[in-house]
Amino acid sequence: MSVIGAPVSLTAQPPVQITKVADNVILVDFGRVAFGNLQLMPPANADGKIVVRLGEALSEGRINRKPPGSVRYAEVETELKGADPLVVAPPANSGNTRPAAVPTPATLGVVLPFRWVEIEGWPGELDPAQIRRNAAFASNWDANAATFKSSDDTLNQIWDLCHYSIGATTFAGIYVDGDRERVPYEADAYLSQLGRYYSDGDVQMARDTFDWLSAHPTWPTEWAPHLIFIAYADWMQTGDADWLAAHYDALKSKLQFDRARVDELLGSNEAQVKHDDLVDWPAGERDGYVFTPLNTVVNAFHLRALDLMIKLASALHKDDDVKDFSARRTTAYAAFQAKFFDQESGLYHDGEGTGHASVHANLFPLAFGLVPDQYRAHIAAWLGERGMACSVYAAQYLLEGLFENNGDNQAMALMTAPTDRSWKHMLDSGATITWEAWDQRFKPNQDWNHAWGAAPANILPRYVLGAQPLEPGWSQAIIRPCLGPLKSAEGKIPTPRGPISIGWEKDKTFKLTLQLPSGVSAQVQLPADENSKSVLVNGKPASAQLKNQRLILNESVSGTAIIETQP
Repeated sequence: MSVIGAPVSLTAQPPVQITKVADNVILVDFGRVAFGNLQLMPPANADGKIVVRLGEALSEGRINRKPPGSVRYAEVETELKGADPLVVAPPANSGNTRPAAVPTPATLGVVLPFRWVEIEGWPGELDPAQIRRNAAFASNWDANAATFKSSDDTLNQIWDLCHYSIGATTFAGIYVDGDRERVPYEADAYLSQLGRYYSDGDVQMARDTFDWLSAHPTWPTEWAPHLIFIAYADWMQTGDADWLAAHYDALKSKLQFDRARVDELLGSNEAQVKHDDLVDWPAGERDGYVFTPLNTVVNAFHLRALDLMIKLASALHKDDDVKDFSARRTTAYAAFQAKFFDQESGLYHDGEGTGHASVHANLFPLAFGLVPDQYRAHIAAWLGERGMACSVYAAQYLLEGLFENNGDNQAMALMTAPTDRSWKHMLDSGATITWEAWDQRFKPNQDWNHAWGAAPANILPRYVLGAQPLEPGWSQAIIRPCLGPLKSAEGKIPTPRGPISIGWEKDKTFKLTLQLPSGVSAQVQLPADENSKSVLVNGKPASAQLKNQRLILNESVSGTAIIETQP
């Protein structure tokens, strides 16, 4: 059992391929990177020394012994003594076992991320039964709890990459930032939480990470409100008022009212401008953002945090807080529009005193619902044209903003773009766990095992399949598929009440097949075009209203339903 967080256990994994690559050198491929160590079962007459190399990267058909950045390589010399089994792992890494790092359970031994193994000096042939990777996963990780398949095979591969990444990065028992530090950060944890909800439904690891971060907060300005995001996501996933009440007071400090001005916007002092206000990470991914004492991104997060805290306070009947937060939000929102929005361009500037409009100054307000209705389409289109001018972290919010504002085509094009700033690039580069950055050139010390790069694990089921909780605990869901260029999609989404199964096809009309678990009803919003005039539910006419290119059913559905648009 893990010392901290959820139980973690080792799973014995057989090799995918064994190849002789040089005289007396065997290369073993486990197919995907996982955190773990190696177990060898030598033959009875084995003796002498062998050299074992473990790595995440290949170079010219051999393990890369000098990989870039934080990409892992280790070499271990050990001795065979007959048939005695061996567990092979390097000494603990001093970089990720510092006091700030999360310790992995002592029962696991030293674990590191690797896919490839070279063995030099093995006696005779290496039989597949003689080697196993002991891979560390959360004990309750269920790789079969969620599925996704669409008419775009690249998108399917991206989901598979990201879905696996969520499971493979549970090795520490709480959500950490990758192998370089193994330190929890609020933004990393939130993206991991969303991915986990849509991958196997577990809620406990996010809660354990929340507790860690409450005791060990990190320094970026925008990371503090991410704890509010985590708590709100928990509330919507579980409807657990007891957990929320126990953690409510800790959330109030994350509103950072000590930085609020008379207009309720958060100001930044010199140190915060230079260091704490992050906008995006790494620094080269900020699209030329101009930092000022009044920062648009910082205040977009502040307004979003206020919106969520109003909902959480209302859920707990904290009427005085609801009144206080609502008044502050009204004042801050008016100031936000007045200080940052440029009527002439229809865009937000980076901050007070600068005319520069970065993608970040616009993607966060769009994702957080802060853009006035009449400007949303313009900003969504502008962001789609600018491309992926942000990091894999900010891409979570960029994609949310596009999908929420009829930018399906642009969002899917960004995910599958044939550039070095997409998940397709990770696939083409041989990644089996998502990276910390789009490419090594954008962050030379990046991890190749970073769950904050796995946004499609939650984005694709939330938007392409279209399922999200509408009421806490999934008592009511919203089903709002986003089609983009796809012809079909299907999948399974875990919820606390049981799995939701969704399948849809787009031809001359749109057909949705929906299976909801007991206790869940759904508000259904169908994509509408010039051929969509009416709706059938299980073959019978159903009333619906046309709004924002959607046919919204007037009555909720439950159980199994086949819903079709009609010309």
